Amino acid sequence: MSAPAIDESGAGHAMRQPQPPVWVDEAEENRLLELHGGLIRSRVRGVWRLAQYGLLTVILLPVQMVAVALGLRLAEQLPRFYHRLCLRLLGFDLVVNGRRLRDRPVLFVCNHVSYLDIMVLGSVITGSFIAKAEVAGWPGFGLLAKLQRTVFVERRRTAVARHGDAIAERLTARDNLILFAEGTSTDGTRVLPFKSGLLAAAEREVDGRPLKVQPVSIAYTRLNGMPLGRGLRPFLAWYGDMELAPHLWDVVALGRITVVVEFHEPTSLAESGSRKALAITCRDRVADGVSRANSGR
Repeated sequence: MSAPAIDESGAGHAMRQPQPPVWVDEAEENRLLELHGGLIRSRVRGVWRLAQYGLLTVILLPVQMVAVALGLRLAEQLPRFYHRLCLRLLGFDLVVNGRRLRDRPVLFVCNHVSYLDIMVLGSVITGSFIAKAEVAGWPGFGLLAKLQRTVFVERRRTAVARHGDAIAERLTARDNLILFAEGTSTDGTRVLPFKSGLLAAAEREVDGRPLKVQPVSIAYTRLNGMPLGRGLRPFLAWYGDMELAPHLWDVVALGRITVVVEFHEPTSLAESGSRKALAITCRDRVADGVSRANSGR
C-alpha cells in the first residue's frame, strides 16, 4: 500500500538521468522462460496470483481506510502485514541481512529498482514512503499510497518549505520514512549517485538529537534458484520507458524470485558533516550491498 519514489527533489530544473535501453536476448528469453511447458513462466500461474492479490487488497482496503480515518495504530501496522502476504502470494523469497534500527524515527535511504521495491521494503520496515506529488492522482496506486500515509512532495522550489514542515511533523510523531535517494529507478546492476537534495529530511533533529539515517540495499538475485543474469534482469527491474501493465503481467507469471535486502551501518548528517557527504556515504554502502548480493557473496 504505497507508491513509487520521487524523481527529483524540490529543484524543478533537475532532469531525470537517462537510462540504458532495455535489452533482452530473445533466444535466451524463450529458452529459459518457457522451459518444461512453463516451469519458469506460466500464464495460469499469473492469473491465479493476480486473482489472489486482488482479493487480498479488496478485503484489507476498507480496514485500512477505517484505521487511517480514526488514527489507529493499526494504520501503521496493517500495510506491513499486507506487503508480507503479497510477497508470499506473488512468489517472492525474501532474504534479509544486517540489523534494522529499532529506535524511531529513522530515515531509511535505499536504491530503487522497481515498483516491487515498495512491497519488499514495506514488508520489513514499518514506515511510510516519500513520493512525488503526481502519484497521489494515479488510479489505484494513488489510493494505496494515501492509505500507507505516504508523504507526497512537489518538485517546485516554492513547495520545499511545505514539504519540510510535513516531513518534520511525521518525524516528530516518530514515524519512519523511506526514501529512494537515486531519484529514479535503475536496471538493478548498478546504483546511481544519491541526490543530496533529497536528503534534506536528514537535517531535522528529534528531541535535540540528529536524525538517524540507515542505508538499505535491495537486489533481485535469483529466479527459481538460478542466478539472475543481466539478460533477464529487465523482467524485474522497471525503468526508462517501460509500461507498467505488461511488466507486471510478466512478473506475476514468473517462478519464484529471490530478493536480498541488507540493512547497513547507520549514520547521520552530523556524523557525515554535510548532505553531500551523507549522500556519498549512503550510496557507497548501498552500492557495496547490491554488488555483493548480485555476485552471490
